[in-house]
Amino acid sequence: MTVEPLILAVDDEAGILRLIRLELSEQGFRVVVASDGEEAVRTFEQQRPDVVVLDIMLPDMSGLEVMRRLRERSNTPIILLTARDHDEDKVRGLELGADDYVVKPFNPQELTARVRAVMRRAVRESIGDSVVVAGDVEIDLDKRLVTKAGEAVSLTRTEWMLLQHLASNAGRVMLNTELLSKVWGPEYIDDLQYLRVWISRLRSKLETDHAQPSVIKTLQGIGYLLDVEGRLSEEPSAQSSTAG
Repeated sequence: MTVEPLILAVDDEAGILRLIRLELSEQGFRVVVASDGEEAVRTFEQQRPDVVVLDIMLPDMSGLEVMRRLRERSNTPIILLTARDHDEDKVRGLELGADDYVVKPFNPQELTARVRAVMRRAVRESIGDSVVVAGDVEIDLDKRLVTKAGEAVSLTRTEWMLLQHLASNAGRVMLNTELLSKVWGPEYIDDLQYLRVWISRLRSKLETDHAQPSVIKTLQGIGYLLDVEGRLSEEPSAQSSTAG
């Protein structure tokens, strides 16, 4: 018997929780809810959900603090809900470990699509068992380990998923739309800025000179390539925009 995925929804607004429960239940998910941070952590430990939908603004502690506690226990995908439609809030949440975000007021169908997308990313298995070397960066696809000049590099799950697709196709250009679809799901194929942000984060950890990338190369308007040969030069137009 197949057990439907379990979603933990955390919000202090009863109306929002009812909306999330109704939408996700209709889409075949099981849903448990919590209205504050302490209850969220307790429910998480008891229920072990497959995805957490977490409001940033909670009465007893911030959603970011709840997320920090959950991250100490698990890599379960977390989608943040925020009423603050500012890029810095979204970026901060992603940097602190969120897998995605949805801005209030949100379309219930959009939330369902985001839940399905983070679940797809979470269940994908590592591709291959080879070690890929690009300059002084070594990527072990089997062990999911990355080193630079012999030193371990810490990556978030999303950073790893992006690097994994580049490394398992090393030497081949990965189209922007291809990366967005494979890493985040087909719902993201038009969100080029999203991809640029994550490429920039990867480069900040892997490149010796972020302004002159030698590991992850940009093909302007086309996509990205993990350069295992070290022979591909950045296009002049791409050098002026290292984020993408």
